[in-house]
Amino acid sequence: MGDYPSVELLEAHHAFPGPYMFKAIGHTENGFVARTVAAVRDELAEAVDPPFTVRETGSGRYVAVTLVVRVQNALQVLAVYKRMAQLAGLKLLF
Repeated sequence: MGDYPSVELLEAHHAFPGPYMFKAIGHTENGFVARTVAAVRDELAEAVDPPFTVRETGSGRYVAVTLVVRVQNALQVLAVYKRMAQLAGLKLLF
């Protein structure tokens, strides 16, 4: 999962600082939701969990975690992507 948008593309399509949406889909087991939220919180050095929503598949096998967080610049976006890409059980990241 190393196909991240370029800094130029991010800067062309997003206003920084500002909100940015991250979505991770992974296996429901082993605390995937909590680990995903913690990865974003830790990378952004936040004291509290960022706001997030969760949607589970009908079978309950996978879960989608959506976070909309305030980022300062495109490099911070890429750092969050790289941290999230290391999550065990991750299937998709966008």
